[in-house]
Amino acid sequence: MPLPTRCSNLVMIVVAAILESATFGLKAQAATPGDLTPSGDLMPSDVIAPKRTSPQRLSPTVKPTLDRSGKKRIGKASFYAHMFAGRKMADGKSMNPAQNNAASRTLPLGTMAKVTNLETGKSAVVTIQDRGPYVEGRIVDLSPATAQEIGITRRQGVAKVEVAPIAVPLANGRMKLGAAAEEAGWTASNYRSSSSFPPVGW
Repeated sequence: MPLPTRCSNLVMIVVAAILESATFGLKAQAATPGDLTPSGDLMPSDVIAPKRTSPQRLSPTVKPTLDRSGKKRIGKASFYAHMFAGRKMADGKSMNPAQNNAASRTLPLGTMAKVTNLETGKSAVVTIQDRGPYVEGRIVDLSPATAQEIGITRRQGVAKVEVAPIAVPLANGRMKLGAAAEEAGWTASNYRSSSSFPPVGW
């Protein structure tokens, strides 16, 4: 008869639906975060962002040995923030963001050096008048004007540079010509006659 057949079909459909529901529940319980696909199943709060590491800071109280060799060096250059404008530098003068004052931890104060941005090829001549930067890997701090001249943007912040001394004051008060003196056309008499670059000690 047709009626019992329909009833058994309905019973089989209901039983199949119950079994499928139970199986889905077991699968959901067994699922782990690793089973989820990267298609947006994970909420943003579940994603752990990688930690950003800051450059190692150096102690300003530690005075490294002065480098009077006159040799070129390669490292990173940064530049003074505007908040340092007018502050007294290590040589006693005020920091002027529009001039060519610069800071180095190891070059003697009064050193003239050619700083070249290795990314842009642009160069500028600076005078070391201050101490710093106190960040691992950085070898010179430039004035904002000098940084702009050689192509270091505010957004970029730092750039790889070559620092080539032109004239380096010695401990006995005399002056030594550095690696970039010849290409800059500088001699000892040039240095002595330039009131902008007095040979001062530490």
